[in-house]
Amino acid sequence: VYAKEEAARLRESGQRRSLSERSRKLDLFEYDKGRCAKCRICTVRCQKFLISRVGEDWIFLILLGLLMALVSWMMDYCIAICLQAQKWMYGGLDSNVLLQYLAWVTYPVVLITFSAGFTQILAPQAVGSGIPEMKTILRGVVLKEYLTFKTFVAKVIGLTCALGSGMPLGKEGPFVHIASLCAALLSKFMSLFGGIYENESRNIEMLAAACAVGVGCCFAAPIGGVLFSIEVTSTFFAVRNYWRGFFAATFSAFIFRVLAVWNRDEETITALFKTRFRLDFPFDLQELPAFAVIGIASGFGGALFVYLNRLIVQFMRKQKTINKFLMKKRLLYPALVTLLISTLTFPPGFGQFMAGKLTQKDSLVTLLDNRSWARQGIAEEFDYIGHSQAWKHPQVNVFVTLVLFIIMKFWMSALATTIPVPCGAFMPVFVIGAAFGRLVGESMAAWFPDGIHSDGSIYPIVPGGYAVVGAAALSGAVTHTVSTAVIVFELTGQISHILPVMIAVILANAVAQSLQPSLYDSIIRIKKLPYLPELGWGHHEKYNIRVEDIMVRDVRYITLNCCYRDLHNVLMSGQLKTLALVESAESMILLGSIERSQLQSLLSQQLGRSRRLEYIRERAAAEKKRLSVLSNSDSDDGPQRASQEVRFKISTEESTFSPTRPVGQKPLKPALKRPSVVERPTELPTSPHDHSGIALKNLFCGSPDVEGLEDDGDVEDDMTLREIAEWEEKQLDEQVDFSSCKIDPAPFQLVERTSLHKTHTIFSLLGLDHAYVTSMGRLVGVVSLKELRKAIEGSVTVTGVKVRPPLASFRDSGNSTNVSEVTELHKLCMRHKGLSLPREPNPPDVEKKPGLSYKDVPISYSDKTNLHFENSRGEVTNLSDLVLQESPSFTEDQSEFTFDCSPSRTEESELTCDHDPPTLEPNETEPPQESSSVNKDQSEPVGECSTVHNDDQSE
Repeated sequence: VYAKEEAARLRESGQRRSLSERSRKLDLFEYDKGRCAKCRICTVRCQKFLISRVGEDWIFLILLGLLMALVSWMMDYCIAICLQAQKWMYGGLDSNVLLQYLAWVTYPVVLITFSAGFTQILAPQAVGSGIPEMKTILRGVVLKEYLTFKTFVAKVIGLTCALGSGMPLGKEGPFVHIASLCAALLSKFMSLFGGIYENESRNIEMLAAACAVGVGCCFAAPIGGVLFSIEVTSTFFAVRNYWRGFFAATFSAFIFRVLAVWNRDEETITALFKTRFRLDFPFDLQELPAFAVIGIASGFGGALFVYLNRLIVQFMRKQKTINKFLMKKRLLYPALVTLLISTLTFPPGFGQFMAGKLTQKDSLVTLLDNRSWARQGIAEEFDYIGHSQAWKHPQVNVFVTLVLFIIMKFWMSALATTIPVPCGAFMPVFVIGAAFGRLVGESMAAWFPDGIHSDGSIYPIVPGGYAVVGAAALSGAVTHTVSTAVIVFELTGQISHILPVMIAVILANAVAQSLQPSLYDSIIRIKKLPYLPELGWGHHEKYNIRVEDIMVRDVRYITLNCCYRDLHNVLMSGQLKTLALVESAESMILLGSIERSQLQSLLSQQLGRSRRLEYIRERAAAEKKRLSVLSNSDSDDGPQRASQEVRFKISTEESTFSPTRPVGQKPLKPALKRPSVVERPTELPTSPHDHSGIALKNLFCGSPDVEGLEDDGDVEDDMTLREIAEWEEKQLDEQVDFSSCKIDPAPFQLVERTSLHKTHTIFSLLGLDHAYVTSMGRLVGVVSLKELRKAIEGSVTVTGVKVRPPLASFRDSGNSTNVSEVTELHKLCMRHKGLSLPREPNPPDVEKKPGLSYKDVPISYSDKTNLHFENSRGEVTNLSDLVLQESPSFTEDQSEFTFDCSPSRTEESELTCDHDPPTLEPNETEPPQESSSVNKDQSEPVGECSTVHNDDQSE
């Protein structure tokens, strides 16, 4: 009966609670009694319905595609206005050639100078393409200020001015960066409303979709945009992001073309560069060798372009005098480069021999024309072609014009891409490839003026098809991608030349990849971004390299029983964000890794102001208790002695202590007089950070978010600097308590014999920046991106490396002290993971097995509490119950065989830990650390007080 009544009461209370919560939510919505209150409620409910039914991903991708389409259309509109203004200025001054030259040169110089200055002042991270940085960010590296609103503004305005100047620059790479900026900013905006975008790991998936949107809305090529973004930004791509990229890129391309129709730029939604190739017989089988030649030549040309671009940058960096001068005059270099290019392309001058007055878009439109320029007379051929008249010169053949155009644009584009403005290189290379293909097509048309005979029919050569093949091949060779073929199909709107394009692109990639890295990988190397290069072709000797050949053996670490002084010295010795935690310096068992912020928090709690105020409070309480005891003991000798003693010990303030109060009574507020502001020592600092002493000030000078620095109003800090220093010295000698520290119990680990190929795959798949190398659970080294890069690029070889036997690591695994006690490992397991040690039903009756140390067995951190051992007699024993004996060897039946795991005395003497600050001998140097502005560059791990040298011992 009682149960029924209680259940009914709980049911009624629950119903009342739900009704009250519902009414409270309605009250929150109805904050205004106007007529818009119901509209607000309806809007919120519709929003929740859409999010629940449609999904947050779809809404985010729709907004991203819409925003990028608007940005792309607005930028194209502004760029067209700028180019039209240049033509208007040039055409209006046709009566004076000098004024025409000044107008032709001054206009791009002003725009480029403004773009460089504006970008440098607002956000220097917006300079360049952006694809190399996004390739690094998608791998998991955090680059400062690359995904901020200031960078977005600088990128958009700077790119618009740079392209509006008419320089041979592209927009595809910067658009990938702009789309990623939009995705990052949109994620921050949507995280204000809660949902999945509060998780930062979800942003990486949205950035992968944004890269596809950037290419899709740039060329109105959604399929090629998705494939191109995957090829240039990802080593391993998650299939779950595939549909996101296609959906956002398709929607963005659709809106981009609809806006062009709405602005009456186009009659309907069509390809960006329409072509009219013959569909019934686009090419003959005998033309395939010519297409293959285009592919091979484009491969060499793409490698040469990458090499020339890198050579220009390295030349400018090596010239120290010029480099220092240009660093002071940052706008001089872009102005000089723009002046040079503009002068060479001046139409009445040298530009008349290379179609200098055509923009990149006009040049590409004319190059893709399907009519031949050389099959008939020059004057007759150009009568019906609009912009193609720019290729006509009365004294120069069209072949000479195309050759000059290719040569001049080639080095001009390589030079222009080094200007410190937001720019890309895809579109200039695309136009150069189209010109090279057009040159081959015109040559074929001249050699076969009547076309190629096939089955009694004559089909004339289509030079525009050769231009399409050349554009796809050269751009694919420079970027090391095959998706440029798909981009070409979507740009031209036809797939009649799909087979020649694919043959040429594959051959171009095969040649270019064997000679030079891609343009984006070259920029990564120039900027020294922390990205892992790919294992190239023909480097079979690198597959013989093992982790033990490239790992860093001098590993600094922190132990489980270290003191705060060791912790302070470790944090002061480097700026790495993750440190290894080992059991002890003797065993070197890897327990996990700790973030630097966690260790800083531990040290701040130990040396912070709150702990010092607690010490002052305890000291005052002890002093108060001592005075109370003295007062009570002296009260038996007479009131006169007691009053004198009180006047001697207590200040002139009225004391709250009574001389006759019993000792057991709870003491009241302290009666010791607090020194006034005037009486405080003049050397006492006033800053909260200065209160923490020199050690804490030096450690956290750049970290304002430290814990334990709160002020306490009840206790006043009256310690002098000398007292603070003495107190800090005592605190630093205490042992570190890791109970409040978050420890990663499963850091990424490799074994010594792991191959370079497998290590590269693991680092690429998981996005690692470092991994610890262990042998039988012992920490023996560390491998980071720096060592992998050196090994892949050829700085590390297996020449002279001693190959260890397969069981060498197992025989060397016994470097542990034999102490008959439970180690701190089990305490750490219980402390942080809430696990208790496994207990047998009758612990006193368990027979302890002699001869085997659990430190000699490869045990992972997470399995030490539940591993068991079975000997030849079939007896199962928990490893945690084993007693460490003097002999670390284990013998089965003393006659079968003996497997000795004991270490040699030479190795055992090399492992030392004296818990002193790390020092270097006069002949030793600190292992160099890789300097980089990124936050996640783990060039070398830093640890505690000792440096371990685990060199290979002779067998």
